[in-house]
This record gives sequence, C-alpha cells and structure tokens, in this order.
Amino acid sequence: MKKDAKEIKKRFLENYKNAKSELIFHNDYELLVCVMLSAQCLDSRVNLITPSLFSNYPDIKSLSNAKLISLKELIKSCNFYQNKAENLIKMAKSVMEFHSGIIPMKFEELIKLAGVGEKTANVVLCESLGANVMAVDTHIFRVSKRLKISNANTPNDCAKELTKLFKTDLDKLHKGMVLFGRYICKARKPECNNCFLTDLCDEYKKQKKSKN
Repeated sequence: MKKDAKEIKKRFLENYKNAKSELIFHNDYELLVCVMLSAQCLDSRVNLITPSLFSNYPDIKSLSNAKLISLKELIKSCNFYQNKAENLIKMAKSVMEFHSGIIPMKFEELIKLAGVGEKTANVVLCESLGANVMAVDTHIFRVSKRLKISNANTPNDCAKELTKLFKTDLDKLHKGMVLFGRYICKARKPECNNCFLTDLCDEYKKQKKSKN
C-alpha cells in the first residue's frame, strides 16, 4: 500500500460519512440518464435539464421512442448534447430490446449500452447498489495525483489503481473524493486552509515551501 494510503482513506470516510451524488434522480432509469448527461458537464447543469426531460420522457420506453430532434432541443444546454441525444435513444432501445425495459445492474451489461463507458457504469452501480467499485472522474483523478496515490495516465487506469489500493468502501470513497475535489481540492485555487489532508499532501508542502 502506498505511503499514507490507510490514513487518507480513514480521513475521507470520517469527513464524508453521508456523502451522496449531487445529481437529482428517483430511480435507475433517471440515474443512468443523469450520469450519461453529466460527462464533461456540471451536475448543476444536468439538474436544470432533467425536470423537463423526464417530464417528456418519464421512462425508458418513452425515451426509446423519442424523436432525435426533440431530445436534442431538451438537452441542448448540455455539453456534447448532439452525441448524448443519439446515445440516450440508442441506450433506451437496447434496454427495451435486450433487458425487457429494465436497466441492467451488472457492469458487463451496462458497458454494452451506447454512451456508457467504465466510469458511467461504475457510478451507476455505486449510486444504485452501493457497489464496492471505484469510478474516477476529473476531480478524483486530480486529487489522486496531488496526493500521489495514483500514477495512472488515464481515469480508468486510476480507478484500477485505487481499487487495488483501497479495496473496501470504494463507493463511499468515490462519493467523498468527488465532493472533496469539487469544493476543496479544486483545479484552480484549491482551498488548502479547509483541507484535512495538508499534512499528507506533498503538493501543499511544495507550495508552502516556495512561498517561504
């Protein structure tokens, strides 16, 4: 286990006991759609889009019958909305055809759906089932680099490293690390004064030394 990993894990679990996704959803269908939309898009933006989206397409069957032009109009304020609209309809058609209209809750089946990669599948499993899987987004990728708990060059490889490193409570760590990266260990101007890991962070020590 890498240096300080046990302590880092312990502090995340202590500081984010009740962490949960900021996406607003009520069932597995809405969860999957939200996570697909959230790729390279703020959760807050997704939450502005989904009320009208789910009003028009309240279930997987209605989404599978959606007209592409209408769906694009509903999600056009989302990054990469054209590709996402196409993938949402393809995903819904596959769920109707191969899974009797029920969102599959197995990793191997989720990643076969259009627009669903490893990260999206693992986020869905984390949020729906509390599965012991690690999904790495831009926030966790950045935090892992700064804390030197991953040397991976891609988020998917980083997820594999963190899974091997932490082993348990991966869903809780995922949720906590996302919020930590979003609000404390930010890409620009990280709020080190509010951080509970400064004594374990070489990046912080380096910056502090350069200021002295």
